[in-house]
Amino acid sequence: MRVELPRVRRARSSQRIRRYLACGSALRIRDYLIGSEKLVERRDLDRSAWLGANSPDTFAEHMPGKIHVIGHPLVQHKLTLMRSKETSTSTFRNLLREISMLLAYEVCRDLPTTKVRIETPIATTIAPMLDGKKIVLISILRAGNGILDGMLEILPSARVGHIGLYRDPKTLTAVEYYYKVPENMGDRDAIVVDPMLATGNSAVAAIDRLKESGPRSIKFVCLLTCPEGIRVFHGSHPDVPIYTAAVDDALNDKSYIVPGLGDAGDRLFGTK
Repeated sequence: MRVELPRVRRARSSQRIRRYLACGSALRIRDYLIGSEKLVERRDLDRSAWLGANSPDTFAEHMPGKIHVIGHPLVQHKLTLMRSKETSTSTFRNLLREISMLLAYEVCRDLPTTKVRIETPIATTIAPMLDGKKIVLISILRAGNGILDGMLEILPSARVGHIGLYRDPKTLTAVEYYYKVPENMGDRDAIVVDPMLATGNSAVAAIDRLKESGPRSIKFVCLLTCPEGIRVFHGSHPDVPIYTAAVDDALNDKSYIVPGLGDAGDRLFGTK
């Protein structure tokens, strides 16, 4: 169900509402349009519809697809620590692993379960277990491995695939150098991970390649994204939902997310 919110006329109000976007599935947004203190609550908000009506020109077009902004306080706290330029490589790496476990919890929220009979030390009971879905985690190299490690803590039996891509510094297009995923992808649900969805080109190329193997479903997980990246990604793959900890303001002239956290790969591996 699509939800349309009032168009906000004043820039300050728009920025304030944007910050509320990261607060989770139950959003409370002040209606500054009429100057009232009325609070509007929207549950299961289609954020792409909201962003399409209220964001900068680069995101003015209506976008299909869903964006799940995970605004849990622990996620936001750890993300803020990761953003700080004072955070060391080892701390950044540990924080990424921790936040990835929290993201995995939300991404797997809709996994189906089945009832099974078990024996506790006290009695026989019927209890839920995952319904045998075959999950494969797909890391976009190299920074995706930072999220992969954390998610494997929560999903230790998941299969793992890797897609090696780098961004051409002149054209900003994605160039593939490695691809390896499990067999029989038609029986599997893929979770593709990469810390940043910036220009969207690498993510689109990865999903293009992955769809050739025909997975049962695909989700995309990142730490940060921006309107430009969402537009490019859902322009090519509106059927793939995005799970992210925050939607930042925009890209700068070097295609970095602003305010962002810098180059996630360099900070993760200490290469710059």
